[in-house]
Amino acid sequence: MRAVIQRVTGCRVAVEGQAVARSGNGLLVLLGIGKSDGEKDASYLCEKIVNLRLFEGPGGEMDRSILDLQDATLTVVSQFTLFGDCRKGRRPSFSNAAPRERASDLYEYFLECASTYLLRVQSGQFRAMMDITLENRGPVTILLDSKKEF
Repeated sequence: MRAVIQRVTGCRVAVEGQAVARSGNGLLVLLGIGKSDGEKDASYLCEKIVNLRLFEGPGGEMDRSILDLQDATLTVVSQFTLFGDCRKGRRPSFSNAAPRERASDLYEYFLECASTYLLRVQSGQFRAMMDITLENRGPVTILLDSKKEF
């Protein structure tokens, strides 16, 4: 399972022009689910993401997690293209992405895991074409992989 985590001061996720998620301060997570991923991968990434110290404390250092903030939102968007393989040819191969049903189940499991931390959790719409607008603070962008490939 792969995640692109962006620290944001605001984000909006829309489907067909209608907002399905909107937040102020928090994290936007683009979540890719691979064919070999399971609940263990989702639990690991969820715990890692909510505890990452990506927000500044009083000294200006990144020493606070989203759990330390008030009114912060975790917005999660499914993005199978994180498993796009572009090593051959000019068109990405998505053969390492999880099948739709499995990806949907693990996406929902990830959202459930995140909600156990008593965070405000929002999500995009699985398998929909979405327009995402964000204001990246810093900018801070972090890549994670549950298999620790990078």
